[in-house]
Amino acid sequence: MFQSLRRTAAAAAVALALTSSAFACTTILVGPQATADGSMLIARSADSNAMKAQHFVVHPAKKNQKGMYRTKDHNGANAFEYPFAKNAMAYTTVPNWKTQVHGAVGWNSAGVGVSGTESIYAKDELLKLDPYVEDTGITEDDVHEVVLPRAKSAREGAMILGKIVETQGAGEGFGVAFIDQKEIWYLETGTGHQWIAQRLPRDVYFASANQGRLQDFVAGDPNFLSSPTLVSWAEQNGFYNKADGAFNFSKVYTRDDGRDRAYNDPRVWQIQKTLNPSVEQDAKNGRSFPVFMKPEQKITVTDMMRLMGDYYAGTSHDPYTQGLRGDEPYRPISVFRTYESHVMQVRPNLPKEIGEVTYLAMGMSALGLYVPFYQGYRQIPAEYRQGTDKVDSKSAYWRFRKLQTLAMTDFEKLAPVVRKAFNGYEDQCREKMAAFEAGYLKTLKKNPKKADADLQKFNTSLVMDAFRLAEEVENELFTIRTKDIQDKVFFKNNKQLD
Repeated sequence: MFQSLRRTAAAAAVALALTSSAFACTTILVGPQATADGSMLIARSADSNAMKAQHFVVHPAKKNQKGMYRTKDHNGANAFEYPFAKNAMAYTTVPNWKTQVHGAVGWNSAGVGVSGTESIYAKDELLKLDPYVEDTGITEDDVHEVVLPRAKSAREGAMILGKIVETQGAGEGFGVAFIDQKEIWYLETGTGHQWIAQRLPRDVYFASANQGRLQDFVAGDPNFLSSPTLVSWAEQNGFYNKADGAFNFSKVYTRDDGRDRAYNDPRVWQIQKTLNPSVEQDAKNGRSFPVFMKPEQKITVTDMMRLMGDYYAGTSHDPYTQGLRGDEPYRPISVFRTYESHVMQVRPNLPKEIGEVTYLAMGMSALGLYVPFYQGYRQIPAEYRQGTDKVDSKSAYWRFRKLQTLAMTDFEKLAPVVRKAFNGYEDQCREKMAAFEAGYLKTLKKNPKKADADLQKFNTSLVMDAFRLAEEVENELFTIRTKDIQDKVFFKNNKQLD
């Protein structure tokens, strides 16, 4: 009996851990011919719990490793394990404060970047035959920890993760983006052991919001990767018939029901409506939305930041500016429980140390400040390496989160104050970065060590400027709210005598 109780408790704990990402994430990928400067872009939000303080962690390279990486050793979601990379590359992650896993976003020293995961869902009837391996399969907790130490290209990253899904199983449904200096790949799971990955065409963008979106699959085409039985398994089990036409991964494997209509489809609709305003679509017809689109205007890093912060402003679905309305049926891209969002940029014409950048916003995207972290930046200030689920005055996470919490008490009045200050920082950042990069390239030719030292110093100045700015804006909001409250409860003498 006691063993049964323990098994039940363990299963409940795993289920709770696996549902932590169940309301999470919006992803956008952009090819180089669809951007204003020829760079490649990835943007994603991580949305589950506002109390989930994030750290920025630099993992050093390691030689001659033995043994196993075990999620359980980090109090992760389940009991997944995988061999350590014998010679692990250095890499960065932005993990949960408590477990130091689920790295969310990061780069390795080979210049490979990973963003994940986007929580997605397979059809229930398929999962009955090939369920998620919830106790030992790979989950979002593990992706960065096993891929970044060893992947030397985006394609290899997708292959490593795909092979794990095939052999050990996926503990949950997810989508993961991989990027290097040449291309972007996006992987989606089907059932517990089936998966697909596709190379992003260079002249389009792709958007996903908690749903499997990849469709066309062509076996043997170098633009696709998959589990070897992706099509045959579906065919053998009666979920696909060749007579019905070309194989459509999303149609065959992924859920598409009422849960998607209000929660997922509107976010993809909003992204496509913003980038292709002339295209008319019904927000509830998500299955008919194009998988890839060519934007009407070339996309910038700032565009990606603003899309991550979108909340249907100016429409009847805006849940923030006319009082906080948590019952709004259309879930916005930016929600308060976002604990971090990011934009990854690759500029292939520059050395990867400065050509690859993560713009990281702690907390809610709409009220977030996107702070640049170069791929070659290692000397992360202590403020960005601390914070728990208790509010403090030292960590970067809580510095930004406290400001956002205060702004939400009167979003309509205070959000513009925050955005004016943060937009100004982001604009100045671009100017400072351009000037620094020009000098860095000159120094790099003559003195690589000095160039690296300059990079560490410059990037530290940017992240600490952001930290200080958040405090200044928080004080400004407190000044406004103090006056507002005093005006409401002043209790002036009604005879105007004193």
